[in-house]
Amino acid sequence: MADGILAWQAGLWQLLAGRQQHAHAYLLHGPAGIGKRDFAERLMALLLCQRPLEGACGACRGCQLLAAQTHPDHYILEPEEVDKAIRVDQVRDLVDFITQTAQLGGRKVVLLEPAEAMNINAANALLKSLEEPAGNTVLLLVSHQPSRLLPTLKSRCVQQACPLPERQQSLDWLSAKLPDLPERSREELLALAAGSPLAALQLHGAGALQMRAQVIEGIKQLHKQQQSPSQLAEGWNALPLPLLFDWFCQWAHLILCCQMAGDAAAAGAADMHKVVQYLAQKSSPAKVLALQEWLLAHRQKVLGKANLNRVLLLEALLVQWASLPGSR
Repeated sequence: MADGILAWQAGLWQLLAGRQQHAHAYLLHGPAGIGKRDFAERLMALLLCQRPLEGACGACRGCQLLAAQTHPDHYILEPEEVDKAIRVDQVRDLVDFITQTAQLGGRKVVLLEPAEAMNINAANALLKSLEEPAGNTVLLLVSHQPSRLLPTLKSRCVQQACPLPERQQSLDWLSAKLPDLPERSREELLALAAGSPLAALQLHGAGALQMRAQVIEGIKQLHKQQQSPSQLAEGWNALPLPLLFDWFCQWAHLILCCQMAGDAAAAGAADMHKVVQYLAQKSSPAKVLALQEWLLAHRQKVLGKANLNRVLLLEALLVQWASLPGSR
């Protein structure tokens, strides 16, 4: 196995790296934060290496040029700004690269991430090159949400699900990365990241545990009428919208689970346990379902990079949340 391959990727690496003939396009998909980008970069290095064994040799001219980011036959396409779309003119530049002859006489390799960041025009501009890439070109598309991709795009790729690590593998990896962090905090981060260890590390770097504590304290103050929805919305101005919507979607789901199962164990993580139980007892299932539907619809808009007024959006969310307790 190549050095540096994550433990849970070993089987997939052996499957792909051992091939004599490669597909012209791979779609590597799975939840965010499980190491897909790292895997794709190592596969790119292997495909461009002039003396590959179990992985890239690291010593040939191709490997040296790639390490210096000056390899003429590699191309990385990603949004120009974080959380922005990949535009059609970016894809047209990529297509121009694909039509050229490899300068080192081997393969050309493209890494595109995240594939779902392409808007419809950009995705359509890529279809012909995906179907018939010029020369010996391999395209590596990385997707965290393959359901958002055009069926015509997915059908032109070999679709490869990337493995999710087992819980203990994730905790061991996080322990090596964050040795000074208490074990309980690592477990909380992994739970927030839905089991994805690289996402958990990213959440730690972003201060997610502190942000979550701030949000939960705000929710408690909202229910005690110590803060209004508009005050909280303003106070949460620096918090990432995708993270907020993930948490509120999860909490609405847990409230419904409590109501349907009548089981306190369904209340989820301890930090919101009492709030979820309280709302399950005091709210009508119809109101919770309506809120959940609203949350899911607006979460899609947030993930789709829609132009939203975040303060008004959060205020609308918090008004509905505060109105949950009431007549059943």
